[in-house]
Amino acid sequence: MDLNRYLARIGLDARPACDAGGLAALQSAHRMAIGFENLDIPLGRGIRIDSESVFDKLVAKGRGGYCFEQNRLYADALTALGLPNRPLLARVRLGLPEGVIPPRTHVCLLAEVEGAPTLADAGFGGSNVPPLPLADGAEAQTADGARHRLRRIGDEGTTGGQWLLERAGPPAATDGRAAPHADWQPQYTFDLFEVAPDDLEQANHWTATRPGTRFTSLHVASIPRTDGFASMVDRELTVHHARGTDRCVIEGPADYARTLRDVFRIALPAEDAAGLSLFS
Repeated sequence: MDLNRYLARIGLDARPACDAGGLAALQSAHRMAIGFENLDIPLGRGIRIDSESVFDKLVAKGRGGYCFEQNRLYADALTALGLPNRPLLARVRLGLPEGVIPPRTHVCLLAEVEGAPTLADAGFGGSNVPPLPLADGAEAQTADGARHRLRRIGDEGTTGGQWLLERAGPPAATDGRAAPHADWQPQYTFDLFEVAPDDLEQANHWTATRPGTRFTSLHVASIPRTDGFASMVDRELTVHHARGTDRCVIEGPADYARTLRDVFRIALPAEDAAGLSLFS
């Protein structure tokens, strides 16, 4: 892990403090500098989640990635800073009917900050999740006007989950899967079971290859902004900000590559954009 190069990629000129404030600053900088995206899947390249591959893609090449990539990089950075952490696997509940039990296809991190277990997640594409202490009722607010909170809802190992992450805030400050109200809505559930490297490989493989899922049937990108959130699903771009919400349709591959660069901070070469099925 080249920590200095990572910090430069996310726009920090100094190491953050190893406390709750430092973690919040690091996670916010990561989220606003490295866009969430799945574009290597429709490009037929697959997703590699070892540390070297992730660093090369997200830092050296200026690309984005989805949760297994983002939180691999984030975990390596936390370790380099001296913050112990380990992965957890979660079930994404955003936009699903009540009673549906989705697979564990999201990875987040359990970090130890000032001796306290803390949910740390730089890779959730649906909304801007801040770090939260692992405590029933813990709550935090983000710059887009949303609140997030943790609730303890069950026991470890139950399919319903031990912990539930919820969000309340502007529906437009998400990737489009939120219900049209601003009340509390489930984001994902998780428990504290140990997760082995092969568990991550298995979950990543399923997520990147299962036919008919969000990541194998759509082209997605998202990124938090200082006052809102931007999301692009296929060619439909939505940018939510303090003045309202702007929407448009991306017309061609050059415009698509430019939008990825200017809005999502993702450096996808124009020839790759032209190779997407969106424009074939």
